[in-house]
Amino acid sequence: MGNTSSSAVQKCLESALGSKDLVAFKNAPFFQITDVKPYNLGIPVTPAAVTYPKTTEHISAIVKCAVDNNLKVQPRCGGHSYANYGIGGQDNTIVVDMKNFQQFSMDESTWQATIGGGTLLKDVTKRLHENGKRAMAHGTCPQVGIGGHATIGGLGPSSRLWGSALDHVEEVEVVLANSTVVRANEKENKDILFAVKGAAAGFGIVTEFKVRTQAEPDKTVLYSYNFHGGDTKSKADALKQWQKLISDPELSRKFASQFILTQPLGAIVTGTFFGSQQEFDSLNITARLPNSSKKDAIEIKDWLGVVGHWAEDIALELVGGVQSNFYAKSLAYTEKDILPDDAVDKLFEYIDKADKGGAVWFVIWDLEGGAINDVAPDATAYGHRNALFYHQAYAVNLLGKVNEKTRNFLTGINKAITDALPNHEQGAYAGYVDPALGENSASLYWGGNVERLQNIKAAIDPQDIFSNPQSIRPAKKSAKMV
Repeated sequence: MGNTSSSAVQKCLESALGSKDLVAFKNAPFFQITDVKPYNLGIPVTPAAVTYPKTTEHISAIVKCAVDNNLKVQPRCGGHSYANYGIGGQDNTIVVDMKNFQQFSMDESTWQATIGGGTLLKDVTKRLHENGKRAMAHGTCPQVGIGGHATIGGLGPSSRLWGSALDHVEEVEVVLANSTVVRANEKENKDILFAVKGAAAGFGIVTEFKVRTQAEPDKTVLYSYNFHGGDTKSKADALKQWQKLISDPELSRKFASQFILTQPLGAIVTGTFFGSQQEFDSLNITARLPNSSKKDAIEIKDWLGVVGHWAEDIALELVGGVQSNFYAKSLAYTEKDILPDDAVDKLFEYIDKADKGGAVWFVIWDLEGGAINDVAPDATAYGHRNALFYHQAYAVNLLGKVNEKTRNFLTGINKAITDALPNHEQGAYAGYVDPALGENSASLYWGGNVERLQNIKAAIDPQDIFSNPQSIRPAKKSAKMV
């Protein structure tokens, strides 16, 4: 922005918010540290301003300022975007920080909860628990915000049982590019609800969610099987047996599981069973996994304790809510994409011998399926309804930027898998955003829903006000809402 335009934006935003205390501009002291707070230190972004609205009217006025000054807008909730898309992912965006939107209520006749768009997952869990011992599916990182999480997918341990976080969403209040505030549900503004449930960053700012909730499980088993040490072959054999277990079509939906391969600790199979120890034991899971150096399965009756334990996941302990230099890639697997034994062997040989570039790294294969896949692929913008599991390959450099060798290492993991699966229907999880996907990102993130999303975008945000480098763009020709 030039000086004139910068001054105009500043005046507009201060007037929109009615206070200089609710907005910070890029020329302010310590702006990057106190206001921008990038999650991925390897992707520098300097927004034009970071705003802290307290009301929906504030957000409407902020959006109007952006439109009048030809600037893009992005909302930020937890601020955990892998490419800093919550701060726009590009310079000179206006950031709408949602931290003041903490409203919560529970309708005890329907058990539908109303949750503010700025609520972090740790507070979602606590407030649902305190209002009728209710719960919903979501991920394991407590610092992630529901605003991004429940509008991208929101996969977590209970998703096989209850669906993704966005599958709980029944209604949203959204501020649109023309500054209007609308409600979207199955009866009104259905196209907006469709877009918000998977691709919201390109369509508006969700100020409030109404979600269905579930009764908390009264008994839950947390388990882990550690394969410390061992050679490459034994770790590969462990993944083969895990794949065989999780691809069993009769596998209980109460069973959630991850296979984690990590630099210092070897291989770990860990997860949650939503039932009693007796029921878990009856499934004979242990006998279906390779012998491990350490086995642990414990029944817990305290739901908050269970969710708290998820936050102690080995991967979260390495990165969690801490700003760092990192890079990640993901891949979706359908039930047809079980890796053949020889492909697993080649993958593990590659991982063993490849130059990692000095970074700390891990790969997580995460079981999905179940209730997530009960929903039709075109019912929401989230399109990976045939995914049985994902992997996320992740590398963090504690000493500086992630180098090319490390990036190539992670890219090579994906290539080793896709080369072994010639008919693989490629897909990536939009929550593990990967800037390297480039122009191909939309089809990888949203599958067959891209054209419909582009048409909706053209109808409600033709100027692409809500924008980041990989958000949905408007259809090139004017189109009616579908």
